[in-house]
Amino acid sequence: MVKTNSKARKTTALIYVIAGKESSLISAEAEKLIDQLLPPQQRTTGLLNAEPDKVSATEILDELRTIPFLTDKRVVLVKEADKFISENRELLEKYFDAPSPTGILVLTVKTWQSKTRLAKKLPKVGKLISITQPKPWQLSARLTQYASDAHDKKLNRPAAELLIELTGDNLPRLYAEMDKLALFAHKEKSITTAHIEALIGHNRLFDAFAVIDAIIARDVAEATNRLRNIFARDKSTGYTIVGAFTFHFRRLFNAKILLQKGLRPDEIAKKLRIWSNRDALFAQLKKTSLKQIGDNLQQLAATDYAIKTGRTKPHIAIEQLVLKLATA
Repeated sequence: MVKTNSKARKTTALIYVIAGKESSLISAEAEKLIDQLLPPQQRTTGLLNAEPDKVSATEILDELRTIPFLTDKRVVLVKEADKFISENRELLEKYFDAPSPTGILVLTVKTWQSKTRLAKKLPKVGKLISITQPKPWQLSARLTQYASDAHDKKLNRPAAELLIELTGDNLPRLYAEMDKLALFAHKEKSITTAHIEALIGHNRLFDAFAVIDAIIARDVAEATNRLRNIFARDKSTGYTIVGAFTFHFRRLFNAKILLQKGLRPDEIAKKLRIWSNRDALFAQLKKTSLKQIGDNLQQLAATDYAIKTGRTKPHIAIEQLVLKLATA
């Protein structure tokens, strides 16, 4: 998780250290921070993306001390700076004592030792942003915080969970989808499930619905063809289609329970927010039992785990699963 509060993040510091083991999360956090520090039109003159093996520490510090041109600040980003810090620790300690008032230094590192002199000097002039891979149950809170910090928008838990189900648990990808949603809902204060369904979910849910319809009909050829068409249109679908399948089977599971409790289809549709493919969904419910739906959800969970732990490749695992479900 990111250990910093939103009020602190909105106060510009002179030095930022982003520390964490996950390269993709570190890069996403760095990009997010740069977006907060510099508007796009100031990047050309206000940002230096310094490669530590090609630029010396002296050149980097001189850049920070140079008077900004066409911008009120200069930002220098040094990625993977562990070796750079080790080799220039004394020089950096002097800079931490008297940083440039018009320059902002951003360092990304895998480790940040709290007992070093640099670490002890940092709180006086800057901020440490510590990042760890969030646990699955922490993702929705992280997205809510990101929506507020990066876009000043509200995102409630049901909307965050729907986005995770449709997109997967890769945080940089979730951040990218949030950026699109913020533009899509730019005139509104909140990002809702309706926005997510309209921008992200419609095609994925519709595609998943069509495959599941063929699965329930035990039409193996149709289910396989529809799945392969999805993969042909978008190669990244292998990482998100399981979420769409799970979303639909959970909806079927909940609807089946409500049907058994005696609720009418229109009451169930309103309760579960089933706005599209309603008649087809209730037709699917007539063809399958609660136990079958539960078994399908368990197999989806097992497939999702195998993909995330690298035990199988997404496209192969999902096609095998579809074949298994359609012939069960």
